[in-house]
Amino acid sequence: MVLSEKILSAGRGALFLTALSTLSQLLGFGYRVALSRLAGAEVMGLYQLIMPVYSVLLSLTAVGVTAAASNLTAQYLALGDRRGAAQALSTCLRIFALLALPVGAAVALASDAISVHLLGDARTRLGLILLVPCVAFTGVENMHKHVFYGAGLVRPPAIVELLEQLVRTGAVLSLLALFLPQWPERVVGLIVSGMVICEIFSSCALVVLYRRRVARTGLSGPGEAGRVRRRRVWAIALPVGLNALLGNLLGAANATLIPQKLVEGGMERSDAVSQFGVVCGMTLPMLSLPIVFLGAINLVLVPRLARAYTLKRPQEVRRLLSQALSAVSVLSLPALAVMVVLGPDLGRAMFGQAGVGEYLIPLAITTAMGCYCSILASALNGIGGQRAVAVISLLGGGVQLIFTLALVPLPGVGMAGYVAGALAANALELLLCLGWAVRRAGLRLEPFRWLAAPGLAALLSGLCANLLFRVLKDSGLSPLWGALAALPFSLVLYLAALQAQGVRLREALRLEW
Repeated sequence: MVLSEKILSAGRGALFLTALSTLSQLLGFGYRVALSRLAGAEVMGLYQLIMPVYSVLLSLTAVGVTAAASNLTAQYLALGDRRGAAQALSTCLRIFALLALPVGAAVALASDAISVHLLGDARTRLGLILLVPCVAFTGVENMHKHVFYGAGLVRPPAIVELLEQLVRTGAVLSLLALFLPQWPERVVGLIVSGMVICEIFSSCALVVLYRRRVARTGLSGPGEAGRVRRRRVWAIALPVGLNALLGNLLGAANATLIPQKLVEGGMERSDAVSQFGVVCGMTLPMLSLPIVFLGAINLVLVPRLARAYTLKRPQEVRRLLSQALSAVSVLSLPALAVMVVLGPDLGRAMFGQAGVGEYLIPLAITTAMGCYCSILASALNGIGGQRAVAVISLLGGGVQLIFTLALVPLPGVGMAGYVAGALAANALELLLCLGWAVRRAGLRLEPFRWLAAPGLAALLSGLCANLLFRVLKDSGLSPLWGALAALPFSLVLYLAALQAQGVRLREALRLEW
């Protein structure tokens, strides 16, 4: 894979990824709506209980070596060493296998104890066992995917990811349609079985595409001694993996404790799991729908930051980071503002749950801060700040856990305590990440460009969209048609407000990265 190969510029690559990610997210959102209606809030709550375990298993086995594969691919190819890039992937795959085998065996053997004593619900056991093969295939898929991104090749993994979403949707919904009704434990098992099917597809597809690519381009360059290569892999993988592990452990503890603490506050177990499923399995995914571009920006940004850092170009590092923050502001703030307006009605219409819109405003603010944190953390990982990211993530997770323990059990507080913790944790992480980026990368703060201009424009468009939406509903128009009418109006108003403040959308996005 030749670095100088002009497949896509960074900006065009981000747009391509965003377009496919948008389509994939729309498919995924439709899948989640159908899944929620078929399975119900209680099963969604059980499913949300096991997903943090999935994240913990990935952080134990794959997250660190995946980051190493991506960063080292970018660094080797920046120096024209294709052989070194291929060797780095082989080393990462071997390390992943050595980690995944004992971890998977331990989870399968201890699944009963984990489901009962750690997750607090025996109905999660079948899903836990089926997570083991899912993690194995996901690790292989992610490493090959991020090698492509590290090499600047966005098309193959993006297309495979879209097809993966189609396979997941078809597999899970087909299994549910064939075998429902079932006990909640078996329904969770059916959902995870569908995930395994789609991971098998995507991992096999990416391996084939990678091998075909290597066969066409060949291997050139000196490569690197195994001992040196392994040391470089571990230097990246350990802090990134530890960061992910600690963060996901805190996330898993938080997810496990929420239903338990709700029960302590006087709620029935089934109601507690259902409310947890509504907030974390419906409301948060609905808010993630407008920020489909974030993953694309991260995937394009990190390899370029790694190359600029390797080639000792600090000015380019600062420019890329500032541009990414500007793009996040311009794209995320209006999308979340409109979702706050339309979310309650859309949530009731799609999920059939009245509580979907209950915490939309604070969760939208949390999501916006999470977007900035994601970009800053990815940037710090790309320029050698993995340890700082690990510490910051740990502090944020600790704050969230403290709020859950202290506030969720209080009568009359409940899930509001979790939401308050999410706000506090994300605010702390954002401040720390921003401060570290200023010190580490020499980033100059641009509050007007990053926050004031897009924030005021988003607020104006959101308020006006809310007024128009209410008027249309009061006149007898359905929420769906009212939303479709309010969206273009709010978009035009947002662009006009940006222009009035002297901010041009093209310059804010700066496609010529």
